Amino acid sequence: MRIKRIIPQTAIDSIPMPDVPDLALMDPLIEKYKTRKGNLIPLLQGTQEIYGYIPHEAFLKLNRETGLKLNEMYGVATFYAQFRLSPAGKHIIKMCHGTACHVQGVTAITDELSDLLNVKDGETTEDRIFTLETVACLGCCSLAPVMMIGEETYGKLTPKEASKIVKEIRRNEKLMENAKS
Repeated sequence: MRIKRIIPQTAIDSIPMPDVPDLALMDPLIEKYKTRKGNLIPLLQGTQEIYGYIPHEAFLKLNRETGLKLNEMYGVATFYAQFRLSPAGKHIIKMCHGTACHVQGVTAITDELSDLLNVKDGETTEDRIFTLETVACLGCCSLAPVMMIGEETYGKLTPKEASKIVKEIRRNEKLMENAKS
């Protein structure tokens, strides 16, 4: 004899659900590019513009509604550095690892920030405030070693100075968050 388990609705309602994006936001984008030749990259770019990254569910919707193959979409999205498959932090820290910065010790700075934020290259902090990325060159060789946070460029850095900058941004974010509540 089978016993049917009854779970109260309150228990079901208390189960945390992962953030599922509102896929209806993609409808105008899909309508615009659905029948166009060479629509793959514009669809991925538009999707990322909507969500800040390309959620897995968005790939499935694009597959269903445009017929684009999942393996082709993932192939393009993982090949080009412009695409993200996970949410980025509010502040993206770009660490220059070009020749001038490398020679001037940027690896030690990157390691310091990686330890401070508890993330590896390309990862986002749990609080989604920071994403740490290494880049080939920021074009500021005379300021080596260099990092950019958003549109702000910081040069002639030491690990201690870079850490201080990031701590200050985090402190300001916490203050703004506390002011809102």
